[in-house]
Amino acid sequence: MFAKRDLPSVLADVRAAQAPGTVVLDAERDFETLPAAVAESLGLFVDSLSPATYPTGWLPPSAPDQVFAYAGEDFTVSMPGDGGVAWTTQTDPPTILVKPRLEGSPPEFVSFLVAEALVQVGLDVPENFLPFFAESYRALDAATTLSPADTYQLAVALYEAYVGLHTRPVFAAWEGVGRSDESERSEGSDGSAPDLHAAWRDAGERLEPRLSGLPEAVALGRTDFADAAELACSAIKHDVEIPTPFGALDTEAYREYGPDYAVQWAETTFEQLEE
Repeated sequence: MFAKRDLPSVLADVRAAQAPGTVVLDAERDFETLPAAVAESLGLFVDSLSPATYPTGWLPPSAPDQVFAYAGEDFTVSMPGDGGVAWTTQTDPPTILVKPRLEGSPPEFVSFLVAEALVQVGLDVPENFLPFFAESYRALDAATTLSPADTYQLAVALYEAYVGLHTRPVFAAWEGVGRSDESERSEGSDGSAPDLHAAWRDAGERLEPRLSGLPEAVALGRTDFADAAELACSAIKHDVEIPTPFGALDTEAYREYGPDYAVQWAETTFEQLEE
């Protein structure tokens, strides 16, 4: 199911600087959540496994089944919405999984996604929205008028925005630091490179046209609120302007107060939507 992924020198340097020892694997098959038996096979590549469990009391009764499964005792890695690269700190050392859905994507984009995962691991942020929100997930559910599935999607998006606020300064600092060519790499660099910075900036620029029309699309019903949140929150890790009402998440206050701020934002936002 898994094989060790060969990393180009620039990613090996990012790993050394951001998340030393992290194992990077290619997955043989696509997945949203790894079955427990498959997840346990990660033990062949790491020193130990430490499956995480969470109180089901954190969850509203209407939460999707996969959230209850993730909180349970089975060793669960990744959740729907994690994208083409997933990571877990339930292994020692941490593990990054690159999914085959990325085959055919531009190499620089795939490298950026792997570098992003390395940065996230190194920043020691929660690996999923559930440990991020914890008992506040019930409060988030109560604050919205969304379906359980859409509330889940919103929670994932809000978590993504929070993580993006932490990773963005790292991405921004990659400009002009190091070299992707080993022969030109400067001694003492942090392992990052201009091409990774360019991929980060390019991804943001590609999002900008979709972001600019987002409020109108939501107002006219062309885009669901949860889908809009997913798009806007994923853009916060980039150096772009985030539209209302999601721009209120692009703040130092959210970076500092995390789930409490997210719940307050949801309460205010849905009160305004109902007016």
